[in-house]
Amino acid sequence: MVDLLQPVEMARLSLRNHLLRSATAERLSEPDGTPMPELADSMGALARGGVGLIVLGHTFVRPDGKASRGMAGLWRDDQIPAFSRIARAVHEAGGAIAVQINHAGRQANPEYCGGQPIAPSGLDATEWTPVAREIRVQEIPGLICSYAQAARRVKEAGFDAVQIHAAHGYLIGQFLSPHANRRQDAWGGPLEARAEFLRQVAGAVRAQVGADYPVLIKLGLADFIEGGLSLEDGLQVAGMLESIGIDLVEISGGAGAGNSRERVRDIEDEGYFLPWAQEVRRVTSLPLAVVGGMRSRSLMQRALDEGVSDLISLSRPLIREPDLPRKFAEGRSERATCISCNLCSKNSHEPTRCWVA
Repeated sequence: MVDLLQPVEMARLSLRNHLLRSATAERLSEPDGTPMPELADSMGALARGGVGLIVLGHTFVRPDGKASRGMAGLWRDDQIPAFSRIARAVHEAGGAIAVQINHAGRQANPEYCGGQPIAPSGLDATEWTPVAREIRVQEIPGLICSYAQAARRVKEAGFDAVQIHAAHGYLIGQFLSPHANRRQDAWGGPLEARAEFLRQVAGAVRAQVGADYPVLIKLGLADFIEGGLSLEDGLQVAGMLESIGIDLVEISGGAGAGNSRERVRDIEDEGYFLPWAQEVRRVTSLPLAVVGGMRSRSLMQRALDEGVSDLISLSRPLIREPDLPRKFAEGRSERATCISCNLCSKNSHEPTRCWVA
């Protein structure tokens, strides 16, 4: 039996347990994206709390991809030292840490991204996205390069891995989605064409970091919106990942609003992406991490025992209890106290924290 809290070697990573802190918008960076000292302190506290792998959340690869106030960005070489302090804080506490790189596309905030957002297609505004300008063909190589250069900086800053964000309705997810991508050129249309942007980003990232550096992905398998990416198409994308150089897949879903469910009260409400993980197992041999309402240690262990997942991803529980893995290990807890009220993510002008007493 695989023990949730025992060390594991996978995806070129040596981890002290099977728990992954899923990328979260910490909102502890300067306007240009340079992390403030508080971000290193926060990640150090998470590492001391015992989680196996931290994914630093989502980090814009160039200024027009910034989604919110306080979002981290790694688009200049002179930002590397501030990120290095984060990596050192985690390593000194015995943990491992990756950086999630992202461009928000049409979900970039005009207040912070320098003007009108860009996207695969110019669509009408929604409740959470403004009208975007369609990306010109000649701009696409520069966008791909920005991901690759951010990944290079992640490695140079001393992190253990890089994660490509391809979920939750951000730029790569927008290229994948038939709802967001209505292009009639080589970057739109059938799934193979819509996946070309992801394919080229992954290839450019791998070229920058080398053959042995871990490259992870967070993949949204479906959009939960009419005309969006279907689960069938999402599974086809998952089946492509090994061939484009990905080492580990974190499974999620939902475009923009709707990717985090509220009120996960009982074990029956937990693990809502586990059935999808079973489907992904059929199309790839890559190791899997699964997020989505995981709260009970018993369910996490069962997911490992049944071979559904290799790592258990947690975000909101670790906002409330950064030391939850240590509580599990010491027998002081069997279930996270997070109630999934989602208040931690609703105030985009404040650093992310638990607001429940």
